[in-house]
Amino acid sequence: MAHPLASSVQVLAFDIFGTVVDWHGTIVREMSLLHPGVDGDAFARAWREGYRPAMARVMKGELGWTPIDQLHRMILDDILPRFGLQDMGDVERRYLNRAWHRLDPWPDSVEGITRLKRRYTVCTLSNGNIGLLTNMAKRAGLPWDCVLSAEVFRAYKPDPATYLGVAQVFDLLPEQVMLVAAHHDDLAAARACGLRTAYIQRPLEFGAAHPKDVAAHPGNDLHCADMNALADELGA
Repeated sequence: MAHPLASSVQVLAFDIFGTVVDWHGTIVREMSLLHPGVDGDAFARAWREGYRPAMARVMKGELGWTPIDQLHRMILDDILPRFGLQDMGDVERRYLNRAWHRLDPWPDSVEGITRLKRRYTVCTLSNGNIGLLTNMAKRAGLPWDCVLSAEVFRAYKPDPATYLGVAQVFDLLPEQVMLVAAHHDDLAAARACGLRTAYIQRPLEFGAAHPKDVAAHPGNDLHCADMNALADELGA
């Protein structure tokens, strides 16, 4: 039997990095091909760790509105010397920076989201920019009905403008939108705006050497092992 929310929720908005796609595994793979002598695990985590501080500079007004592609490049340029790659040329830096457009989906993502799409409107809600998310979806076969991004709202999550913006785009009440994410802080911010929330377990988000605690949080409406489990819960 489907969860009681199955009939009231109309839009499922998905966090992307870590929830739908495996950023760590993909960056490690890219580095193993381009620079096999570099510790790909450490490189991937260093690149990702620069993400929140870079966004904070925009939110504090130190930088104007900046798409994530540009923030990723700023972080990349900053960390390359730490890995002995300071002499990397601009062409290779551009190619490597677009690795974020080439992130692989988790094995259950395409099938599970395709199932959910039969019953719900499925869209992204990511800090990634529109071009990045569109290229990623095209390559990975992610079947979005709509690509929504922080770029649309000129605000990064967890700004309420992002979560409430989804409801406004579709002319819905906040409680008719469910955020699907693998991050409790993202879900808590959505919940504070009145959205429904579904947690997806991604214990290997940071790689097998750094397993993540995927314990349930009492505030979430659903806690699922993967996207197919979410589809089962919602009767899709």
